[in-house]
Amino acid sequence: MNTPSPRVWFVTGATAGFGRAIAEAAISAGDVVVAAGRRPQLLDDLAASYPDQVEVLRLDVTDSAASTAAIADVAARYGRIDVLVNNAGRGLVGAAEETTEAELRDLFELHLFAPVALTKAVLPVMRARRTGAIVQMSSMGGQVSAPGFSAYAATKFALEGYSEALAAEVAPLGIRVLVVEPGAFRTEFSGGALTESACIDDYADTVGPTRQMIKGLDGTQPGDPAKAAAAILAALDAQNTPLRLPLGDDAVDAIRAHHASVEAELRQWESVARDTKISGDRMVR
Repeated sequence: MNTPSPRVWFVTGATAGFGRAIAEAAISAGDVVVAAGRRPQLLDDLAASYPDQVEVLRLDVTDSAASTAAIADVAARYGRIDVLVNNAGRGLVGAAEETTEAELRDLFELHLFAPVALTKAVLPVMRARRTGAIVQMSSMGGQVSAPGFSAYAATKFALEGYSEALAAEVAPLGIRVLVVEPGAFRTEFSGGALTESACIDDYADTVGPTRQMIKGLDGTQPGDPAKAAAAILAALDAQNTPLRLPLGDDAVDAIRAHHASVEAELRQWESVARDTKISGDRMVR
């Protein structure tokens, strides 16, 4: 990235998991980190250890006015924001019918509308300097869904669609967009950060195994958040930053299998799909 050193990072959900790991990696690189979270006291140790590199900020990202104000304040005091990491999030498991409208809307607020607000707030800062990077923490669930993850995947699919268009819009302005798609990593996703919709017995055979699987992973996930953070920094520092960065064997394998399945289905139905053109001048009314 064509930015001065040290870079200034704004990381949401920085109190644990990927957010904490990314903050620590940026600090190790000599950068300055504004670490935001709803429980800033969990970052006291980091701020005490690196007082010249870490600023802790209390922020609920679903408060768009507070997010916009925070970005403006940080940009004014530091003169720039080089990297925005939209990381705040949580898990939700439940069948589509089991998931309440309130649960779905709350998840969209956290996983889509909050990153959108922060992104829109930081873009004028980055555009003015013709440089910057926006990291969207998605999931392998941003490309692949499964029983029990309809709501979660819907939010991540939406974030990825938004980010793909965003990347094409801002690339000529010197701004990079990186969508990160982790699999199972040793974070709180399967533990304290996981919520469940109320059960309907008819979905015990389809969603029940997903509920058991995701909760059973807690504390045994194979992915190392520190290595994920290192991969993210490497991608940002690469000459050609990828749009999407799957992380973990499970993410790479699942996304590759999903693409193969989509391609196979497309081949099977291609003739039907293509044979839908209007014949002659016939008008459908």
